[in-house]
Amino acid sequence: MKEHPAMLHRDHRGLAVSGADAAAIEGYETALRQFQCYVDDPVATIDGTLERSPAFVMGHVLRAYLFLLGTEPSGLAPARDSYAAARRHPANEREAGHLDAIGQILDGNWVAAGRSLEDVAIAHPRDTLALQAGHIIDFLLGDSRMLRDRIARALPAWSRDMPGWHAVLGMHAFGLEETGLYDRAEETGRAAIAIEPRDGWAQHAVAHVLEMRCRPGDGIAWMRGNEEGWSRDSFFSVHNWWHLALFHLELGEVDEALALYDDPAKIKGGRSGVVLDMIDASAFLWRLHLRGVDVADRWRPIAEQWAPIARAGNYAFNDAHAVMAFAGAGRHDLVEAVLTAQDDAMRGAGDNARFIREVGRPVTLGIAAFAAGDHAAALRLLRPVRNGAARFGGSHAQRDLIDLTMIEAALRDREEALAAALVAERASLRPDSPFTRLLQHRASALPAAA
Repeated sequence: MKEHPAMLHRDHRGLAVSGADAAAIEGYETALRQFQCYVDDPVATIDGTLERSPAFVMGHVLRAYLFLLGTEPSGLAPARDSYAAARRHPANEREAGHLDAIGQILDGNWVAAGRSLEDVAIAHPRDTLALQAGHIIDFLLGDSRMLRDRIARALPAWSRDMPGWHAVLGMHAFGLEETGLYDRAEETGRAAIAIEPRDGWAQHAVAHVLEMRCRPGDGIAWMRGNEEGWSRDSFFSVHNWWHLALFHLELGEVDEALALYDDPAKIKGGRSGVVLDMIDASAFLWRLHLRGVDVADRWRPIAEQWAPIARAGNYAFNDAHAVMAFAGAGRHDLVEAVLTAQDDAMRGAGDNARFIREVGRPVTLGIAAFAAGDHAAALRLLRPVRNGAARFGGSHAQRDLIDLTMIEAALRDREEALAAALVAERASLRPDSPFTRLLQHRASALPAAA
């Protein structure tokens, strides 16, 4: 399309932007850096920018993503407002690609949104917002190859002196980790943190490497060595504290892990209503539940945090973690509410219907069955879907809960052969794990089948 006079301004990577002046671009760049590092308040920053420059299309685009990419049901309305505001103003071809992606997300079409952003980034590889929004969508879809390759395609257009290079490295590190390229992932993530210590995503990419390689001592040292960088004023800090707690759990240091959970400045168990934080809280307590640790009354407050969105039915991965909390707290009414919402979602349009049908529903039912003591049913539900569980999102470390639940179900159901097989599988990947050795001991103590 013909370039409108308002499109003549460019951002810090040389990309043309519509409806902005130099001051608006500076505000946008500040908000973008906050989003890249997961620090401070990028919504407030971009709101202030848009108040002064209401025709700034990419400002509205960034604001919409900030409300959409966390899968918060409450984020849909403000994202729609930003989408509508952006569409009232002239947009260039790149910006139109972003708007198409946002429209697709609003309609529940995550795969199509990821494809739209793929096209934007192919044409404009320095568009860090297209890369980051697409990267998060790849994570929500459990698409490990695109987590890596979406970023890899853009690397030739980048150099160390460009603003946001640390974020590109951090995203590539996570994609490398999720595709098992651990040495390169660790090296790349550490390089990102050397450039920008506050990059919470790069910090977590290395944490994932150390988790998957079962190096808990190194993991604790990595997280403690940059604690100020990734925890201060960070809206991603809970997830990184969660990683630190997992390293302690791997070493059997339950009290240390629980102290991180209970600290209101760390995992914030039962104190944060942010979906991503609630996922971490549920996942942490479920791991303790599987180990037979008495978590006392900790389930109740996290269940109360989940309760307002029990009927949202907008993302299957969230449903599974909500049910962990509801089952743990004995709130069977809310378990049923989640299942009803899933029924409604499966009758509707959008990708989540498929996520639920293929993976989310059996995982949710399997968790509920395990909590009810029906370990045979949990195994029956989880076994067929665990190898394809990436289809409902999350990381390998997060989806490890499915394997852990299956192992514990087999042990408690006295399925000697299956328990031994599952534990042997885990031991081949984590041969030096204290927790795995405990599982091996428990499996070997089961009576052999006649």
